[in-house]
Amino acid sequence: MQAAERRSVGVISLIAMIRMFGLFALLPVLSLYAADLRDATPLLIGLAVGAYGLTQAGLQIPLGALSDRVGRIPVIVGGLFVFAIGSVVAGMSDSIHGVIAGRLLQGAGAISATLTALITDATREEVRTRSMAVFGVGIGMSFMMAMILGPLIASHFGVPSLFWIAAVLAILAALMLRLLPSVPKPAVRDSWSLVPAFRADLLRMDFYVFLLHAIMTATFVALPFLLSERLELPMTGHWKIYVGALLVSLAITVPMIMRDHHRGQERLLGLAVAMIIVAQLGLTFFAFSTISVFAALVVYFGGFNFLEAGLPARLSILADENVRGASLGVYSSAQFLGAFVGGLVGGRFLGHGRPTDVFFVCALMGGIWLALQGFGRFRA
Repeated sequence: MQAAERRSVGVISLIAMIRMFGLFALLPVLSLYAADLRDATPLLIGLAVGAYGLTQAGLQIPLGALSDRVGRIPVIVGGLFVFAIGSVVAGMSDSIHGVIAGRLLQGAGAISATLTALITDATREEVRTRSMAVFGVGIGMSFMMAMILGPLIASHFGVPSLFWIAAVLAILAALMLRLLPSVPKPAVRDSWSLVPAFRADLLRMDFYVFLLHAIMTATFVALPFLLSERLELPMTGHWKIYVGALLVSLAITVPMIMRDHHRGQERLLGLAVAMIIVAQLGLTFFAFSTISVFAALVVYFGGFNFLEAGLPARLSILADENVRGASLGVYSSAQFLGAFVGGLVGGRFLGHGRPTDVFFVCALMGGIWLALQGFGRFRA
């Protein structure tokens, strides 16, 4: 990468990291906290946790399209401001309805697609996948740090403190935009039409990321039960398995990214999907020891991390320049919808108390993906 590209990717990735930390840190503690709020019911507790994803999925496309017209920076600043307001609303609330309102506002700051579009504006095609890999690894690191620090902060200062921290981090992220070097502005469109963002080749990438995050969410609905009940690992020790597997998996992911050409090798996509299938089958049939589960997660993270970086890179190259933000908005919406569906799938098949049922269904979804990709290559 050139110096300006390295600086741009670093700043944008750091903005995404600190913004997402404020959200991820709530995941292990929010449902327990919400259960003690005034007017709480099981349905409203679930809504408090999932409300963020609803508004995220709904607003990625319009905000991405808006960034194509007014520029990326104003949309990012506005989204961070709305996110901060939502965090304050939730932090000040003592009822479940106030927390839900705050979470909906947090999600309304839907800037994931715009941040990704800003990376594509700031980098050349031949370094696009590496840039997205840095972005994805940064978010992965944010997730791991949040899983460790979130419960610790909540135990000492209370869950509302996490909302206030999220608000402060959003303001810090907005200030960090001043560190960006000059980034080329997208060409201004004459039309608001989103039709170019729904081309068949782009929709294929959208469906792939839908499946990727459906499988991921369903996996992490079932995995804690597998670790706690079958392997009898304490909940406080689960993060060690996740972090260890993620770090070891970089030995798989990094070489795959380095071999990936700027236009993307379809066979590497197929290999990554096959790795996810193998990992899910391993969790289904061989999850009888910590070592076998750890090995399956290493293979899973290796494939997942490559796809998390490679899919948006491919879509950003395929998309027309003047609808790149809108195209990435459709992509991000598919991603959040996939996470929502994955949660439903995980909950449905975990109903009988067998997490291995969930992993087998995830393997089937991976098989459908691999078949669709092979059909796409045959048609091409």
